[in-house]
Amino acid sequence: MELSLPDEAATACVGAALARGLPDLSSQGLLLALSGELSSGKTTLARALLRELGVTGTIRSPTFTLIEPYETTRGSVHHLDLYRLAPGAAALEGLGYRDLRGQPGLVLVEWPERAGTALGRPDIAACLAHEGSGRQISLAAAGESGRAWLTASRALLEVCGVSC
Repeated sequence: MELSLPDEAATACVGAALARGLPDLSSQGLLLALSGELSSGKTTLARALLRELGVTGTIRSPTFTLIEPYETTRGSVHHLDLYRLAPGAAALEGLGYRDLRGQPGLVLVEWPERAGTALGRPDIAACLAHEGSGRQISLAAAGESGRAWLTASRALLEVCGVSC
């Protein structure tokens, strides 16, 4: 699915739509990979998703902390930013990534390409790109969980932007 997002509000709308379509996090672990160049909207999307899940107060970008955990009404969410990490699996291991993926909840990862194949297959891969004064987002689902999540979010997502 590809959408043209005219402004920051549309990018935030995508995050909220994905939150509303999330399957039950109490019984499964999901991975959302957020790719895109600097300032393409990855953190904006993540913050909107977290807000929609009921997170109040400051939502910090994990650019320097590398990982920010949240307890939401729907389950645990861990927001990771791999931009400052050395490429490959070793840095992920130091973050406890394998443990995070082995438990129920959502793992949001910015800059997933830094991990190479060590990250595993995301349930939804979102790729954001600059498009004029706005953004374009491509959403691809993998596996049964990812397809169900994207299907549950589809109608809400289409309200956020212009289908390409």
